[in-house]
Amino acid sequence: MNWYLAKISFQIICGEGNHHPQFDEQLRLISARDEEEALQKARTIGRKEQDTFLNQHQKLVQWKFIDVSELYKISDLIDGAELYSRIEEPTNADTYIELIHRKAQHIESHTTHSLLQLV
Repeated sequence: MNWYLAKISFQIICGEGNHHPQFDEQLRLISARDEEEALQKARTIGRKEQDTFLNQHQKLVQWKFIDVSELYKISDLIDGAELYSRIEEPTNADTYIELIHRKAQHIESHTTHSLLQLV
């Protein structure tokens, strides 16, 4: 078996969809014999995790699976190896930097992140 890193993409639609488009990109580890099986398994995960529910304002929210947009075979696990990179172009750089700092502080203050073990 081999390990693959799959990027599974979802579109998030609230109500009638009259809002700024939202997408969720998730990186998932997939164990498979080959790339074809890894792609199939990643797509199965995406389809299973589609969801429709009412939010706190009683508006319909849909998480629609789009597809698997990237798939990489992980040959060697190397300390510090880059698994994902994305260039962000925010409207306000200072606000974006502050958000990154707040997320880092949240990780420091919540031990659940450091104790999470994926099996």
